[in-house]
Amino acid sequence: MSWLQAFLTITLANLLVLIPMLLNSHAGTKYGIPFPVFARAFYGIRGANLAALLRAFVACGWFGIQTWIGGQAIYTIIGRLAGSGWMNASGFGGQPWTMWVSFAAFWLIQMALIIRGINALRWFENWAAPLVTLAFTALLAYMLVKAGGIGPILHQSGTLGWGSHFWTVFWPSLMAMIAFWATLSLNMPDFTRFSKGQRQQVWGQILGLPTTMSYIAIVSILVTSAATLVYHQTIWDPVQLTTRFSSTAVVIIGLIMVVLATMSVNVAANVVSPSYDFSNAAPRFISFRTGGIITGVIGIAIQPWRLLTDPHVYIFTWLGFYGGLLGTVAGVLIAGYWVRSRGRLDLGALYTGPGRYWFTAGWNWRAVIATIAGAALSAGGAYTAPGTAGPFPANGLIPAFKTLYDYSWVVGLGVGFALYLLLSFIGRDNSATA
Repeated sequence: MSWLQAFLTITLANLLVLIPMLLNSHAGTKYGIPFPVFARAFYGIRGANLAALLRAFVACGWFGIQTWIGGQAIYTIIGRLAGSGWMNASGFGGQPWTMWVSFAAFWLIQMALIIRGINALRWFENWAAPLVTLAFTALLAYMLVKAGGIGPILHQSGTLGWGSHFWTVFWPSLMAMIAFWATLSLNMPDFTRFSKGQRQQVWGQILGLPTTMSYIAIVSILVTSAATLVYHQTIWDPVQLTTRFSSTAVVIIGLIMVVLATMSVNVAANVVSPSYDFSNAAPRFISFRTGGIITGVIGIAIQPWRLLTDPHVYIFTWLGFYGGLLGTVAGVLIAGYWVRSRGRLDLGALYTGPGRYWFTAGWNWRAVIATIAGAALSAGGAYTAPGTAGPFPANGLIPAFKTLYDYSWVVGLGVGFALYLLLSFIGRDNSATA
């Protein structure tokens, strides 16, 4: 894509995902409940674990990806200071042992922050986020000077044009960018439960998400475009880009900012939610801190370095696939809360055994069927594009659904929403009366 096409795609995705994010945030502020408890109203006391663990395992994957990026930054910082012996060390699993040590070190730093608890996370976010934003702005200025100003960048036209080739790439790219925040569109109640009121949480998200994400997007696009001009290569990995700088001081400062940015995102977006989710599954045995440690362990087991080997795998496999799954859950929650329950829940029944939200043995089969059907239609057609690496067959897991996969999040959201409402009229659905 050209810089303008990429910017419009990312900005539109953030505006679209803001809608379910705001809709699902309402219950958190109104009732002071986290996402797993909110899901009990429509999936059942036990069935809520289905929605919560789907979200949790995606967060574990993200935690692993971000931890690998942070480990790469530490590996490169030390290599810049220690020399080629560190960078070219022998290794295993396709990586030098020094990279594995860096990965482990960054993992341990995050685990230490998680063990300190939610207040430590809040303190870290308060000072890290502004500092990272300033650093990104400085990086942009540096690259614009190297590229000879913004003019040459704006004249890069891309290779797709605005015809059929663009639209073929646009839709799966839009779904992938929506999926980037589809996780938080579910579990925003984990954060908005602490809000002072609906007005504050709504305006906080409206003013926060589209503006900051659009700014970071344009910075990333311009820096990547400038790198193409300066280094004659498209470099999408920020760690690899930083290593191209000639000044050791600039490299180290840039990589430290990558470490801070990665931690800032990782502990907030990929630890808080799964910690609640795992704790909800076994509250007697799993605390918030224990849930965070479980997240870290699974994040390693997922082998995130494999997801980052190819941008096609990262965008169209990882993001596209789970976007469809989580879009389905979002559809069920929005239909249940806003249409069936009209924004009213029985708070006490959410925390008790057999009662209004017990349904059948703790499961609401309507929500389960809607989720399974939505997942099959939205992600069942997952495919690997010809000429690229990936885990799926070229004609799709379920060939009949291959076309739907390019619209995975929208399909999942629509099917989950419509099918849950349809099934809720069959038999007695307690979520409608609160």
